[in-house]
Amino acid sequence: MNGSSAHDADVPVRRRGVALIPILAGVAAAAYAADVVSKVLVVAEMTPGSPVSLIDGVLEFRLVRNSGAAFSMATGYTWVLTFVALAVVAVIVRFARRLGSLGWVVGLGLVLGGALGNLTDRLVRSPGPLRGHVVDFIQVGSWWPTFNLADSAVVCGAVLLVVLTLLGYDYDGTTTGWAARRSGHRPTDGEDDGDA
Repeated sequence: MNGSSAHDADVPVRRRGVALIPILAGVAAAAYAADVVSKVLVVAEMTPGSPVSLIDGVLEFRLVRNSGAAFSMATGYTWVLTFVALAVVAVIVRFARRLGSLGWVVGLGLVLGGALGNLTDRLVRSPGPLRGHVVDFIQVGSWWPTFNLADSAVVCGAVLLVVLTLLGYDYDGTTTGWAARRSGHRPTDGEDDGDA
């Protein structure tokens, strides 16, 4: 018996996952820093109820304190959303070593940075820890809820992950379906080729 196993075959994937962790951390840190800095500036320079128009009727900055989730959903459930954000952060951190796809690393980094940005508000802003209201300030038209850079990072990251999944780019760097056909990979017996 030569001692080889599926576990041994998984070693290169895990090594690549470890190598991609700095990129994940860098994307998350950039998204987090952009969110925190923008909120600090908005809180210091703006007054609630006094919006600043950037593009008339299209884009303005409007300081709002949000007790809900992204885009003002689930208002009043701040403490629940705090624990949901903590769970998301914990899952991404635990999952990071298994990543073998740069696209997934970028997507999860954006989600992680955004989740940490709004989580920081919930932990440090009034009315108190676990109940803090998130600072929102970007208003697009009159039909879209006010949001912030953390919300944007989470949504962009989630959309990227959905697109990668639909195209067949898996988190561990393997491909199925369209992505596998594009790269010339031929599925072996028992391997899903992504066709219905």
